[in-house]
Amino acid sequence: MSLFGKRKTADDVIKEQNRELRGTQRSIARDRAGLEKQEKQLEMEIKKMAKSGNRDACKILAKQLVQLRKQKTRTYAVSSKVTSMSTQTKLMNSQMKMAGAMATTTKTMQTVNKTMDPQKTLQTMQNFQKENMKMEMTEEMMNDTLDDIFDESGDEEESQDIVNQVLDEIGIEISGKMANAPATAKGLPAASSSKSGITDDEIERQLKALGVD
Repeated sequence: MSLFGKRKTADDVIKEQNRELRGTQRSIARDRAGLEKQEKQLEMEIKKMAKSGNRDACKILAKQLVQLRKQKTRTYAVSSKVTSMSTQTKLMNSQMKMAGAMATTTKTMQTVNKTMDPQKTLQTMQNFQKENMKMEMTEEMMNDTLDDIFDESGDEEESQDIVNQVLDEIGIEISGKMANAPATAKGLPAASSSKSGITDDEIERQLKALGVD
């Protein structure tokens, strides 16, 4: 660090150089404008001497005009050189920033590589894949079990509905037959199903008629 302030960075130095180059360009432009003004004055003087017939003065002024025009041409060359230097300075600044960014990226990558174990990362990924497969298998088994439970429950309910329907149909037939049968004497036990006219064969026939085997 300097004694009287912070140390200048490369960016600060480049900015100062650009300011100096811009100042140089303005100075060259002012000089060129002065030379152009003198050029016009010399041209007028040469015309004036030529009209008066003073050839010697015309020669002297003409030599001065040639030298002045050469100097003006040099100002264009210098101005072009300054512009080139300014462009190179900007390019250097851009390259330095790119280099700084690459250095920062390299440090970051080095830090990541140091803290990251490839073998450990691979093992972690393999473990994740294995556990994920286990979870998928467990979920599939649970879904199959639930499907079996719901399917069995549905079949049982459907079977029970059919049985209930069959019993209802049989009950209706039995009630009808019992209504048409002769009344039994009071005090006598009720006749069995075979004696009342409702046999096993008839019940089977009713079940077959309803589509139940």
